[in-house]
Amino acid sequence: MFGRKKRQFPRLKAAYDEQLLATIDDAKDRWDHAKQTEEAIADADNEMTANTALARQTYLFLYREARLRRVKGKHISAAVFRD
Repeated sequence: MFGRKKRQFPRLKAAYDEQLLATIDDAKDRWDHAKQTEEAIADADNEMTANTALARQTYLFLYREARLRRVKGKHISAAVFRD
């Protein structure tokens, strides 16, 4: 009974880790796009600034979650955590 769940755990963790990495990539792309849009528009309003800040915080939250879970992947490095 307990042995089955124990054997399935590494496969589930790997699947969720891959999903987390994909979500991190999407969040990074959204943040980069929001930054570029804000820089390109001369009259950036408060809503645009708030959207950029939200995209940044979403990315940082997901990145911290991946670090806590000790996700290994070629997508995650300490270099992307500056900014």
